[in-house]
Amino acid sequence: MTSDSLPTPITQLSPNSGEVSPGSQVRFKSEGGRLLLLLPPAADTHSADSPADGPADWPLNWPELWLQIKQRLNGGDRFWQPQTAVHLVARDRLLDVRQLQAIEAALAEQQLTLRRVYTSRRQTAVAAATAGYSIEQQTSLAHLTPVATEAEQALEEPLYLQNTVRSGTEVRHPGTIVVLGDTNPGSRLVAAGDIFVWGRLRGVAHAGSAGNPHCRIMALHLEPTQLRIADKVALPPANPPVRYQPEVAYIGASGIHIATAADFARTYLSHPSR
Repeated sequence: MTSDSLPTPITQLSPNSGEVSPGSQVRFKSEGGRLLLLLPPAADTHSADSPADGPADWPLNWPELWLQIKQRLNGGDRFWQPQTAVHLVARDRLLDVRQLQAIEAALAEQQLTLRRVYTSRRQTAVAAATAGYSIEQQTSLAHLTPVATEAEQALEEPLYLQNTVRSGTEVRHPGTIVVLGDTNPGSRLVAAGDIFVWGRLRGVAHAGSAGNPHCRIMALHLEPTQLRIADKVALPPANPPVRYQPEVAYIGASGIHIATAADFARTYLSHPSR
């Protein structure tokens, strides 16, 4: 059996439809040592111009989606290995913490581990981060077919997280990330825009991940294991300060510089051309 074999399809016909498109079904896909759990889109993609007897991508509600997940895990040919990491591709599905934890529990019954959630919904991204999963908020499935990204491309709206980002959690967002809480050692924030931590930043923070050198990282208590802005990298000082205060990391003439928020505001915000 090949690694990309799929469980026996679950047939679910919609009214006035002769067949079901694979895109409307829950699917598993093996890719690069990880297992993708692909959820169908939440939006109704059935076109009014489609033939009456053509494939229909009718949206599934949560009970139907949950039933398909359970059937996929418990029936058919299970091609995965125990302890395989699962990446949940939620697309535009709106999932709350309870539903994500239910999916994690169902995967755990098959000795699978939910590691990351890909989503285009802000509420799902916040729920996943709150539950402690690594997340990547995207508007498409670009992670499956990577393409070159322009540093100047329009950014998404900021992602706001009101919780502690725990160790082992990675948050990726194609815009600015704002954390109203702490980020623990072992956590990672990756933003195409700026990063603001209204608390203690003690993990890895990468701003301007698409290559924008004008992005900044700010925290009330800056104690990172590593800072990155665009392609520049900075490590924490060997002797950290005894007293912390709000600081800003930015790219200067010789790499990443760190200044107190007050000094940065006086120097740069009052003279934007610098």
